[in-house]
Amino acid sequence: MTATPTARGRRRAPTRIERAAGRAAALHRPRVLLALLLLLALSCVMLLDGYLRAEVGGDQRVRTGASSADVPDDILDGGPILTFPGGQATTVSVPDRTIVLTFDDGPDPTWTPRVLEILDEYAVPGTFFLVGSMVSRHPGIVRDLVEQGNEVGVHTFTHVDLSYQSASRVAREMEQTQLALAGAAGITTTLFRAPYSSKTDAVDDYSWQVYQQLGEDGYTSVFIDTDSEDWKEPGVPQIVEGATPEDGEGASVLFHDSGGDRSQTLEALPEYIEKMRAEGYTFTTVSGAMAEQREQSADAAGPGAGDALQASHRPATGATLYEGRALVAAVAVAEWTVPALSAALVVVGVAVMGRFAMMLVLARRHHRQRNGRRFAWGPPVTRPVSVLVPAYNEKECIENTLRSLAASTHPIEVIVVDDGSTDGTADLAEALGLPNVRVIRQANAGKPAALNNGVRSARHDIVVMMDGDTVFEPDTVARLVQPFADPSVGAVAGNAKVGNRSTLIGAWQHIEYVMGFNLDRRMYDLLRCMPTIPGAIGAFRREAVLQAGGMSEDTLAEDTDITIALHRAGRRVVYEEHARAWTEAPRSLRQLWSQRYRWSYGTMQALWKHRGSLTDRGPSGRFGRVGMPLVVLFQVVTPVFAPLIDVFTVYSMLFVDFRAALLAWCAVLGVQLVCAAYAFRLDGEKYRYLLMLPLQQLAYRQMMYLVLIHSCVTALTGGRLRWQKLKRTGEVGMPAGTGG
Repeated sequence: MTATPTARGRRRAPTRIERAAGRAAALHRPRVLLALLLLLALSCVMLLDGYLRAEVGGDQRVRTGASSADVPDDILDGGPILTFPGGQATTVSVPDRTIVLTFDDGPDPTWTPRVLEILDEYAVPGTFFLVGSMVSRHPGIVRDLVEQGNEVGVHTFTHVDLSYQSASRVAREMEQTQLALAGAAGITTTLFRAPYSSKTDAVDDYSWQVYQQLGEDGYTSVFIDTDSEDWKEPGVPQIVEGATPEDGEGASVLFHDSGGDRSQTLEALPEYIEKMRAEGYTFTTVSGAMAEQREQSADAAGPGAGDALQASHRPATGATLYEGRALVAAVAVAEWTVPALSAALVVVGVAVMGRFAMMLVLARRHHRQRNGRRFAWGPPVTRPVSVLVPAYNEKECIENTLRSLAASTHPIEVIVVDDGSTDGTADLAEALGLPNVRVIRQANAGKPAALNNGVRSARHDIVVMMDGDTVFEPDTVARLVQPFADPSVGAVAGNAKVGNRSTLIGAWQHIEYVMGFNLDRRMYDLLRCMPTIPGAIGAFRREAVLQAGGMSEDTLAEDTDITIALHRAGRRVVYEEHARAWTEAPRSLRQLWSQRYRWSYGTMQALWKHRGSLTDRGPSGRFGRVGMPLVVLFQVVTPVFAPLIDVFTVYSMLFVDFRAALLAWCAVLGVQLVCAAYAFRLDGEKYRYLLMLPLQQLAYRQMMYLVLIHSCVTALTGGRLRWQKLKRTGEVGMPAGTGG
């Protein structure tokens, strides 16, 4: 923060609070960035998970009935292995009495290992055409598969019909699968099988272009001769019959090791292998069949298969290897994170809905109890009270504040504690010449010190604390102090309302104050665990504050700190809904961020400071075991994880079911709207502001999440911030009427 020019053109030195604010801003900017990076990382993890499950960029179209006029006849009538040596398309058939067992759609953690056990038991090799997303999710199975001597091929990354895709999408599907293979088993492969392909006579003009493109890249495309149709689950005899070639012919045979219940496949495989061997068949891989056909000799199938296998599996090196390992590692993180987030989402959803239900039930009970004809705190409290107004550079607001107090219907003394203001706040307060107003000047020391100075100087046993930018209604003080008729009451929270609600950001805060703060206070009041008396309007027994050690500078939330301290001392803290104060809310997002960061971080500090109440006995223990868990759950944990609802909503809208996700989001919004409407009814507010609620949920609420995450990061990494001064305009004056 730079020094400010004075009236004479010189530059004065920054005040202590300005220097502290400057240091804090420099310290906390990296933490804001870290909070944003955390959300970005979460979004990337969700995006990766969606892509792995073919929910991002998925395409379920399958082309049928297309013309094959451009496909050469010798390809349509040729063998199941399509190669492009020297750029010339040619097919290779499987030698007679030779079976190439091929398996599509894996690896699957349930079925693939059991298929491998059968192949190992019968010493039969298989060729597995793997889906890249499955490879990245189950790399260990792929390593086992390769180490066992089986062959692998590419079956695309997302199991998409490539005939519908662009050349760049085709290349990406292949490259990503190769990276997954490199990361899982340290190899790449030259074999390829297209999803939804069958025999070569089904190649059409669209898919032919894909095979040509891949052939130029060095891929061998593999089709089938016989189809077990195990994916239909027709029964073991039908699977064996469907996979059996005719008249001793060789065949590329299709089975599946993923994509559904493969128990029939597991039963059929041993029977099929035994049957084929009894008929004189041998088993090999795609590469083995190609080598055997080239050598035209059955006794060369063994070494030929090995040579060809070596040719189709190439060691991954350099960038491919390291990028593949990075992909597999990232997928491992996503595989662990997304289920954990899903579980957290369930917990958060239950907590949010439970909170809404609890607030509605307890708020209704609170309203009926406190507004019943027979309810009374006790004999009317009519004795004078002291009103404390801590002020730092409040020249825009102080006049409205003091004039509102001058109109009070209750006898009061007003103590303005000027905390080293440099804008003439103290002089202005004195110049007003209002009765029963005292101005105490002190060197800049912070809000807690100013309040403590006021408490020590107060002449009466009840002190009301308010902010210098707040105005009271004439009967506010009178209503606020009535609960002190009950000797057990040590402090009273008033009803703080946003005075500058004409702007969009002001309207959003108005909704938050009415619904979030005041509805909450009704609930906490009935449960006798009020966590915070707002700085804008609160009343205390003077002796209770002094016995608690005064307003502490240990935290950024001195109001929360003193409230919890009073609970622990056995004092009752209540909420008086009819005592209203009108405060000036932040007008800019930057100021709002600064204020809410201080509130949320200060609350965490106060909770940590008073963590001993968790094991205390008596009133202190009551707050520790009732109030503290509720505050932690509803004001820290739930809001921190609440973005999961929005993240999963967006995820579902984009990649799963837009309509269902939208309906779910609208249902949650409807519940919030009901709660907000009831809160507005209790407070006598006009419903028109609720029109801003949907937009508040889309924009304002996200900012509050970031603020809380910022606070949590600060709490975990350490940090300190002094009392921050927000820029005021003084636009909040005496309200013309209630509601507004």
